[in-house]
Amino acid sequence: MSKWHSIVAALAALPALTLSAPSHAQEAWPQRAVRFIVGLGPGSAQDLAARLFGDQLAKRWGQPVVIENKPGADGINAINAFISAHDVHTLLFAASGTFTAHPTQYAKLPYDPAELVPVARVSSTVIAVAVPVALNVNTLDELVALARKEPGKLNLAPTPGTTEITFDNFLKTAGITMTKIPYGDITKALTDLSENRVQVLVAGVAIAKSQVEAGKVKFLAVTNLKRATWMPDLPTAIEAGYPSLALDGLIGLFGPKTLPRSVAERIAADVQAVATDPSIGPRLAAAGQQIDPGGTAEFTAAVEAQRQSIAATAKALGIEPVR
Repeated sequence: MSKWHSIVAALAALPALTLSAPSHAQEAWPQRAVRFIVGLGPGSAQDLAARLFGDQLAKRWGQPVVIENKPGADGINAINAFISAHDVHTLLFAASGTFTAHPTQYAKLPYDPAELVPVARVSSTVIAVAVPVALNVNTLDELVALARKEPGKLNLAPTPGTTEITFDNFLKTAGITMTKIPYGDITKALTDLSENRVQVLVAGVAIAKSQVEAGKVKFLAVTNLKRATWMPDLPTAIEAGYPSLALDGLIGLFGPKTLPRSVAERIAADVQAVATDPSIGPRLAAAGQQIDPGGTAEFTAAVEAQRQSIAATAKALGIEPVR
């Protein structure tokens, strides 16, 4: 069996794994403090979402929610900390794109993907294509036309992982080329973008927000499947005519495979209840996130769809693991 089929089979088995756990744990959970392991550092948008939801969930659960930040190593530090806990009171708060890209990066995954069981979708990072105002481009169509006119002359800074793979697919299907500029920290590309040394940035909108407000950078479209409610005039890539650029920045809670399905569904229901708090949406929007709660089955399906899409795209692009 190929690596891709093994991973797909592992995720497909997750509902059965969770359903097989004892149901009597539903009313007993949580019995003590709950930990959220976050793969990015304090102050990040992901960290903010974890703390906003954690504070409200703690009130509903009658137990504290402790945030532990484990940044680094493409999210693997957080994943390993979560898996090694072997604890139904420890949940991973992460973007699915963190690990759906791992099979394209690692010939041998340093963890078992079956250990990551989707529990509840919380939000979506809004990902956008940003360009300098000085480039005089206002739409994706205009960007494609310019790239065709000047092949390889536009400098590109894509966020590594699923975002980069998705944009590579867009370049291929559109029949255009750009020159990638590698950044160890994608936020460092913003200065070059604002000064037109880099012509295209593909990243969470929070990264470029300050330069957009300063009038030096503009967004052309979001990769998400839905428009951001706080940027209603900005089209999605699909609406702009480029479905190959569609990518949702799914963020949510993942539990161990020993977590009873009934508990997972209760957590998801509580997340959806907290999401109705009118104070949370604006605070997430300020950090470039769209509040987007979803149940266990829905989140599992969304993660699996992203996993299969990234795998198929990587195969079509001939991407091979380099680690």
